[in-house]
Amino acid sequence: MKKLALLCSALFAFSSHAQLHTNIDSVADYAVNTYQQSQIHTLTNLVAFPTVNKESIPAPQNPDFINFKSVLKMKAAELGFDYQDLGYTVLIGMGDQNEKVTVVTHGDVQPANASKWKQSPFIIDTSEPGKLVGRGTEDDKGAIATALYAMKAIKDKGIELDNRIELMIYLAEESDWGPLTEFMKTYEQPKYAVTIDASYPVVVAEKGWSLVAPTFNATSKQTGVYVSDLAGGAFKSQIPEDASLVLHNASAVVINLLKAKAKTLSEVEFNFEEQAEGLKITVKGVSAHSSEPESGVNAIAHLSELFKDVALENNSDGQLIKFVNQLIGLDIHGKQFGNIAYEHEFMGPMSVAPTVIERDGNALTLAINARRPVGKDENLLKAQINSAIKEWETANNVTLTKVETIIGTPMLLDSAPHAQKLLDIFKHFTGDEQADFVSIGGGTNAKLFDNAVSFGPSMPGKRYTGHSEHEFITLEQLALNLRMYTAMMIELGNM
Repeated sequence: MKKLALLCSALFAFSSHAQLHTNIDSVADYAVNTYQQSQIHTLTNLVAFPTVNKESIPAPQNPDFINFKSVLKMKAAELGFDYQDLGYTVLIGMGDQNEKVTVVTHGDVQPANASKWKQSPFIIDTSEPGKLVGRGTEDDKGAIATALYAMKAIKDKGIELDNRIELMIYLAEESDWGPLTEFMKTYEQPKYAVTIDASYPVVVAEKGWSLVAPTFNATSKQTGVYVSDLAGGAFKSQIPEDASLVLHNASAVVINLLKAKAKTLSEVEFNFEEQAEGLKITVKGVSAHSSEPESGVNAIAHLSELFKDVALENNSDGQLIKFVNQLIGLDIHGKQFGNIAYEHEFMGPMSVAPTVIERDGNALTLAINARRPVGKDENLLKAQINSAIKEWETANNVTLTKVETIIGTPMLLDSAPHAQKLLDIFKHFTGDEQADFVSIGGGTNAKLFDNAVSFGPSMPGKRYTGHSEHEFITLEQLALNLRMYTAMMIELGNM
């Protein structure tokens, strides 16, 4: 496979990681020795605010976000940094140099189902040795706390930088990029931008966040075998951990066949419960960030798979199950969905995952979250999606109420002048000489900058826990992040 490094080799002309700033190790050591406990304390404070965006109230007017920003303002003053509250965006800066390095984070988080956590997801849980469990620990409040103390360590040591360091904290990254897109029209582009909302070693490519959302609205006679109360998932960017339905008019033979098949789907846990209105069937999978569907086990897909060979009445619930089975199945790359599947030699294949079912009376809308690489024209992909759905409607004598389609734009930035320097830093502090540039399925605010790549905070080869119902960051990772972010700010601050 062709390495992105080969594409970039003529563009990167920096020294080896052995020639990083001469004081980099001592300052990184100082940062961890002095501020490890402080960043844990600050992270604990930040997690305490349930900064989940709501449609009913904009973030700048939401008391949880207001209180969250008050802590940031207090922390900035305590550490000696300037602070700007610009509504949806907070800027915390060090230095008044003409050029700047912008470090991009976000302060909003995804919803959390409290019943799935040992305690409140907005209280740091330390019951698992070496871990801080809580919503936002990995995505992205841990990175905010780390960045603040990396800046503080540099300030303490009196290191002069050629570029201002500006920490940008956006408050609607998980739900609405509109305010930041508007803000970027007047924000002066930095000399270098780094998002700390993704993975190591250095992310130079991001797939485009895309959505296909068909709505089913049909009734049936309810004289044969049918299902009702179909539900599953929590939000569009999470692989669903739970799904359920109620089965009606099923014979003992059908039920026994379903139970036998459930045993073969060993990645999930099925439960069959007799109720007055029918047989309730629930499935428990494993939640994960939908940018990494391979890290989770999709409950909606597996519940649909259970009924693959059962003739269900064609009500909304039955239609949705049939749609999932015929166009998605247990595959995560869209290979059953007409001709939409494709891949890029560096960014890999597109991923396709049913993530949440939303009910409005009799109408059911299925959110299908796709992450697409470069390599296929947006209009062609949209046409292929529409064609596959039309063919499915015709084959199954179904008329969907509507289909919402959003095609996101992927990013491949193979000419960022600071990417090699960040890779050098990663190699220096991890000893991983094989580390290389990577692509991710997720999308960060790096797309809104002229010159941005992503640098952490999660390690390669480890399951990303952001968006899951067991989000955590380890104490070891916090310390390593603090070392590398301190080095990053010194190196880029003098480039």
